[in-house]
Amino acid sequence: MGVRERALATLPTLMRALRKECSAKQQTANRPLPSLRRAFSLYDQINLIDNVPEDQLRFQGYTDTAFTVNRVEYEGSLLCVGNMLLSWSPNKFSEITTDSLSIFQTVRPIPEILILGCGRYIQQVDPDLRRFIRSSGMKLEAVDSKNAASTYNILNEEGRIVAAALLPYGVVE
Repeated sequence: MGVRERALATLPTLMRALRKECSAKQQTANRPLPSLRRAFSLYDQINLIDNVPEDQLRFQGYTDTAFTVNRVEYEGSLLCVGNMLLSWSPNKFSEITTDSLSIFQTVRPIPEILILGCGRYIQQVDPDLRRFIRSSGMKLEAVDSKNAASTYNILNEEGRIVAAALLPYGVVE
């Protein structure tokens, strides 16, 4: 049997295998995405996400108006400092001022980074607000609220001192 005949003979088997693979991918399409932390871990055998201590904050979900933290849904804006969760007054990005972040003048130890969740879209941070955050000894990362919550989870799981100021994801201004 020549090469061409062998290729034609194996074609039906190859097609069946591809169909099975395609249907298997469609069945798993509705599953939640794996955590980036676990996907890129050198220790794949250890599930770091499920072993988060009970006293450690973990964002688990969000809606346009709320966040789910440690299986509890919180409406509105949130301020997280270390493992402390507070309701936060700003309802839109323009309401974020040095006064709304004044807690960082008294909090000790000072978080190494403040993750600012701007709502649905990344916003340009006012230079005065940026200077205020730097003067308190923190770095600033402004991202959309969904990614801010994920980044907070990762840094907090690493044991770093981190803070997050999050507007609900539905905020577009």
